[in-house]
Amino acid sequence: MAAKQEILESIRRHGIEAVPLIDAVTKGIAPDDRREQFRSVLTAVGGECRLAADRNDLNRQLADLPEYSAADTVCSAVPDVGRSDIDLDMIDDPHELAHIDCAVLPGEFAVAENAAVWVTDRAVKHRAVYFLAEHLVLIVRAEELVDTMHAAYTRLMSTADDGNCEHSFAVPGFGTFLSGPSKTADIEQSLVMGAQGPKSLTVFLLA
Repeated sequence: MAAKQEILESIRRHGIEAVPLIDAVTKGIAPDDRREQFRSVLTAVGGECRLAADRNDLNRQLADLPEYSAADTVCSAVPDVGRSDIDLDMIDDPHELAHIDCAVLPGEFAVAENAAVWVTDRAVKHRAVYFLAEHLVLIVRAEELVDTMHAAYTRLMSTADDGNCEHSFAVPGFGTFLSGPSKTADIEQSLVMGAQGPKSLTVFLLA
């Protein structure tokens, strides 16, 4: 018997019983308070979470946010939220977005487990703006919080009956999870914020 075959046979003989993925991933992980879990983790990774009762409250809090109020150039892709000094739809070359101080953009849903926010380019013409802005503000409906990444991927892998699920891998396009501002500790073993992207990330959970 070849060495490779002997190894495979040994693995089969000594293998343990498979554990259902959903039990292994979700059992005992679901937080008591999704919003508090999300806020706590986002703070730990260098971001900030704010709760907004409605759009009026959201705009009031946004106006008080230093990264927004001190910005010379603001871009908002969220209807009726904040000001927008440029129209993304009128920009052809994404390189022109490099001067944006603060971008207010939509997040489709978020994960309490690791404070990750799922973002796409479905409502934003240039996905580069998520990474080029000096400061990033994401707006997510509080009801769109899920417990774990397992739940998030289950949601993304689902398909609506009409085949056009808003949050689905079945719909071609760009999508990624963002958690906290850009950061690295590779430079002289010091944590640097904004090394490859936004220097700050604020997530508003809108009731």
